[in-house]
Amino acid sequence: MNAERDLTRLLAGMRPELDPGRYVFTTVDGPAPAGVAPVVTVTEPEGLTLVVRQEEADSAGLAYDYAAGWITLRVHSALDAVGLTAAVAGELAAAGLSCNVVAGFHHDHLFVEHDRAGEALDVLARLSERSALLAE
Repeated sequence: MNAERDLTRLLAGMRPELDPGRYVFTTVDGPAPAGVAPVVTVTEPEGLTLVVRQEEADSAGLAYDYAAGWITLRVHSALDAVGLTAAVAGELAAAGLSCNVVAGFHHDHLFVEHDRAGEALDVLARLSERSALLAE
């Protein structure tokens, strides 16, 4: 499957999907603790940022202050596609929703406030529907 670059087609084909779990951002000095399987890692000078299931963080005694819902945009976006992150983040921001974006090789992943994840899905669905009309 070829990665999509056209912004209108990317937005029309997003197919956002919410993972049922709760995810938290935490940081550690060194590797992830035993029993913790991060879905995202980012190495920073201050430490290793981990995005993990909340229950794993709790079991490992990891501190966090933000619980997120994980939304995957099922469209296969090209890494050099222009505008997808801006369009999605802008739409969510207009609805008062924060968004932390991580790009994987095949898909973009959004971490939004867990208690408002359903609302974020609705916002993304409306954006996708509007874009589908433009793509016709």
